[in-house]
Amino acid sequence: MSPFQLEIVTPTKLLDEGQVEYVRCPGLDGSFGVMASHREAIIALGVGEIKVTQNGKDHFLATSGGFAEITREKVELLLETYERTEEIDTSRAENALQRAEERIKAKGMDTISNKAALERAVNRLRVSKR
Repeated sequence: MSPFQLEIVTPTKLLDEGQVEYVRCPGLDGSFGVMASHREAIIALGVGEIKVTQNGKDHFLATSGGFAEITREKVELLLETYERTEEIDTSRAENALQRAEERIKAKGMDTISNKAALERAVNRLRVSKR
């Protein structure tokens, strides 16, 4: 596979991931994959797992959403947050999951934000096991 440039941008940092062969992202309407010379697009991302294939090896990241800007030469991921598999603190993610579940059960709490917190915690735990 031909490689292309991958950059990851968050509100606090810019990472040049270098040349990669493949990226799979969690779009709002389902996951999508990108290879070299992909058609240009800007796609909204949801909470989920990002898979990056670099030098034939797969790497996984958890994200809370953002956008993917795709050109023929480069993919730029503009993310709210991300964590690599090895960076995820599973005990912290489990605590966040438990708190979100408790808040959802409690009446009168903000259900939408608690369900979003639950989704992020479940995603972090899933990616941590990759």
